Amino acid sequence: MTVLVEKHPGYRQIILNRPERLNALTAAMGGALLAALSEAETDPECRAILLTGAGRAFCAGQDLTEVMPTKDGPPNLKPLLDGYNAVIRKLRSLEMPVVAAVNGVAAGAGANLALACDIVLAGKSTSFIQAFARIGLIPDVGGTWFLPRLVGPARARALAMLAEPLSAERAAEWGLIWQAVDDEKLMEAAQALTARLAQGPTIGLALAKRALDAAETNTLDQQLDLERDLQDEAGRTGDYAEGVRAFLEKRPAKFIGR
Repeated sequence: MTVLVEKHPGYRQIILNRPERLNALTAAMGGALLAALSEAETDPECRAILLTGAGRAFCAGQDLTEVMPTKDGPPNLKPLLDGYNAVIRKLRSLEMPVVAAVNGVAAGAGANLALACDIVLAGKSTSFIQAFARIGLIPDVGGTWFLPRLVGPARARALAMLAEPLSAERAAEWGLIWQAVDDEKLMEAAQALTARLAQGPTIGLALAKRALDAAETNTLDQQLDLERDLQDEAGRTGDYAEGVRAFLEKRPAKFIGR
């Protein structure tokens, strides 16, 4: 199986599983990942997702053997990208936090798959590579959207055009990812973080995701109105009532995700 799913208390760990190919993506793998995300979305016991890669890498990008030009002409990349784009849209719309634990290398579409997650941790030996320019392509799978928003236009252009590796520690300094951690502690840290998020106020976290995404295009007036409306929605949840009680009683809150 090219995508594995492990169930943990409160969350699912989804593993890209083509280690012999550094988890390079194929159309079938993209479909399996979308199915795993969709299944997690419908599980009421799942309140967070951890995405990672098996073996020595997170994801080396597209498996180029699947999209080789032939004597008959160039490949049609649109259907392939439509499939991957569905995965990115799903990651961004999930009403729960998604953590990426990036090990080894995250290149091309693999790098941008990680950037689509809500919180990204990476091992200190990890490198992020927008490798597209090396083969005459442009960043895809959301790369041209994520990069300038995360690191600014100047760095985004250099990353896209030079296709040079970016270390995990530099990626964290630039704001591309949340944290770089020691390699041997990566999965422990990522699992602990995901478990913590799975015990949080799931609806409130989902509404925060929605508000932050909308801020990319909203005016200030639009964003203030959206904050008002979403805050009112969050204020009607049982988790808000529990959070207030816990604060006043000086005890940890016990959120149930409703």
